Amino acid sequence: MKKLIIILATALLGACAHQPPTDQASFDGEVFYLQRIALPPAATMTVSIQDISRADAPVIILARQTAPVKGQVPLPFTLAYDPKQVQTGHSYSVSAHIELDGKLLFVSTGRHAVQLNGQDQQPMRIRLDSVQ
Repeated sequence: MKKLIIILATALLGACAHQPPTDQASFDGEVFYLQRIALPPAATMTVSIQDISRADAPVIILARQTAPVKGQVPLPFTLAYDPKQVQTGHSYSVSAHIELDGKLLFVSTGRHAVQLNGQDQQPMRIRLDSVQ
């Protein structure tokens, strides 16, 4: 009986130690703008990773995070995405914007290319420009 308990305990510990591989990867960054103005408390920030490979087709969103703005710039973000969606030879970019009641306040206007192969420099800094 004692041997059976030891064998079962060993098997249970072995099962707990084995963790299946995660299906998610993450990408970190921060959003900022140069204007010296405070964001309204009700503002929201949206950041996304997009497949921009085809100029004649809509972008494909791999990950999107929309959340209320907490604090002031720089505003950190973490995007979780499925690495199985990343295809060799495709072009990917990160974009962001801040809005208030559906009206854009700031938007990223530059291209923020990423490879999503584990070699991207993180955290990425994304500069937003005022739309007003």
